[in-house]
Order: sequence, then structure tokens, then C-alpha cells
Amino acid sequence: MGDTLRNRIQQSRFESPVQEAILNILVAAGHVRERVNRLCVVHDISNTQFNVLRILRGGPAEGYSRHEIQERLVERAPDVTRLIDRLESRGLVVRTRSDTDRRLSVTHITPAGLTLLLELQPHISGLMAQLATRLNDEDCHELSRICELIYSEE
Repeated sequence: MGDTLRNRIQQSRFESPVQEAILNILVAAGHVRERVNRLCVVHDISNTQFNVLRILRGGPAEGYSRHEIQERLVERAPDVTRLIDRLESRGLVVRTRSDTDRRLSVTHITPAGLTLLLELQPHISGLMAQLATRLNDEDCHELSRICELIYSEE
């Protein structure tokens, strides 16, 4: 175990099994992130913009506030407002003022945003299918369990 990682990062040994495991997680996450990014770039969006569109598609009809979007992001983004600005300038989302609190803006996905997600979906599904050839369901459940142990609240 560890030969692939050793070759990838050109490191012959690790301080501990924990260091090796964490480096493996980081390399694997970077690999998947890069693969998704290549799919997104073709459609002129970033991974994070793709994630925002997915969040909004699955959200309630009344939409989400900036804070609610930020809480749901897979990877934290430093400036969600500018991220939403860019999506809005492309017509992929629209912001409205909350009926109950006029200071609060609520973001909704537009038909153009839904169309973009539909265009991306077969490519994302293909990537997931390709990764599934390396991991069976039991592996996936175990990997999820281990990852949740790492980032769950204490």
C-alpha cells in the first residue's frame, strides 16, 4: 500500500500512517476536483459555480440566501457574493429581495442555469461511472464512513 502515492508525490516514506492516509485523501480529492473542473471549464464555469447551481436546483422554490448557499457548499468559497454576481451576469441565477426582510436577497436558479446543469449531467454521470469501476458499493460506503470520521463535529 502506498506505492501509487509514493510515486505520485515522489516521497519514499511517511512520518506515520495518518500522514500517508491524509495525503492520499488530499491527492484523491485533488484528482476528482480536477476531473470535474475539466468538465466545467468546457461550459465556462468553475467547480464552485457548478456546486452553487446544483444547490439552487435542489433547493426550495423560494430560493436560498447567500448565507444558506455558503453553508451548503462542498468547498468553502471566500466571496460567495461575487460568485453569485458572476452567475447572475451570465443569466444562470437571479436574485430577488425577501418578502419578509427587504435587506435579504434570495437567489434562484434560472431556466438557463437548469439547462446548463442538464448539459453537464451526462458528463458528470460518466465521470462517476468511470470512478465506480474502481470502487464497489462497499468501498464507497467505507470511504464515506472514514471521511465523515475526519470532518465530523466532535
